[in-house]
Amino acid sequence: MTQRPDNTIGHGDVPVGVLRPPRRGRTSRIDPKLIVRRAIEDHIEVVQQIAEQQELIELIAQRIIQAILTGGKILWCGNGGSAADSQHLAAEFVGRFRRDRRGLASVALTTDTSILTAIGNDYGYDEVFRRQVEALCTPKDVVVGISTSGNSKNVCAALEEAKKIGALTVCFTGIGGGELATIADVSLKVASKDAARIQEVHILVGHVLCDWVELAVCSSDAQMEGD
Repeated sequence: MTQRPDNTIGHGDVPVGVLRPPRRGRTSRIDPKLIVRRAIEDHIEVVQQIAEQQELIELIAQRIIQAILTGGKILWCGNGGSAADSQHLAAEFVGRFRRDRRGLASVALTTDTSILTAIGNDYGYDEVFRRQVEALCTPKDVVVGISTSGNSKNVCAALEEAKKIGALTVCFTGIGGGELATIADVSLKVASKDAARIQEVHILVGHVLCDWVELAVCSSDAQMEGD
């Protein structure tokens, strides 16, 4: 590899002299036990606070159950980790959570790369979820927008479109709720500014909803079979 006059190696490589061997006797200042303990303590504190929103979680569960039992579906959207949560929770509904039962109609608007890239290319990234809501959503549906900041423009646009259609809109956010909380019909706000802790509670609440809805659907289906 030829050395350049500016004393760097190749394009994008580390400058010469940076790759020095570690000094003998140097110890890391990272305390693994402290990192783990702080994460667990922060997680427990934030999770315990969500118990104060039990009535709100119940309301969301009941509206999702109503949507499923009346032929509606649940649409999810979010970016990054919230996109992963959207896909995770949609999969729990369509597949199964704890019990064998019929598949429940649920779609993550984050998964079709052709749709996402086509809309992003033609209309801009802020439109990637709104356009799908416009195409797929009905008044019987529930649209859930997930954003730790509450200010993701494409999620806000999706919920605004869902409200025009007449669907119930729900948001999962962090403390304060951001712009999303001013749009959604129902807002679940996690009392934290830490994206990691917020996401951990979002998936916990999502699992609570999966369990709740699944129980209700199984009970309803069993009752219909017995009639």
